[in-house]
Amino acid sequence: MKFRTFTQRMAAALSLVLFATTVFAAPTAYQLRVDGLACPFCAYGIEKKLNAIEGVQRIDVDIASGAVAVTMAEGATLDEAAAKKAVKEAGFSLRKFEQVQSAPQGASAGQTK
Repeated sequence: MKFRTFTQRMAAALSLVLFATTVFAAPTAYQLRVDGLACPFCAYGIEKKLNAIEGVQRIDVDIASGAVAVTMAEGATLDEAAAKKAVKEAGFSLRKFEQVQSAPQGASAGQTK
């Protein structure tokens, strides 16, 4: 009986640890402000260049405000130089680059790579 209780407790503890890492593991997200976005073709150009960066998981573009949200895969980061280069190659100017708090994976819907 003691072995069974021990096994049950270990299984419960392991489940909690796995659940906690899944819930609290949030990918890194960045908010970019891009000058010159005017149409869906502009958004596509930005998405294409940013998606070429290793680790990019998701991109959301708001044409009206010039906001581009970039979510990276777990463990990946985006540096400002790489973002600036991608935006410039797409024909636009990077006005602002900042890391933002992101939700745990699966918590929000959006365009995925």
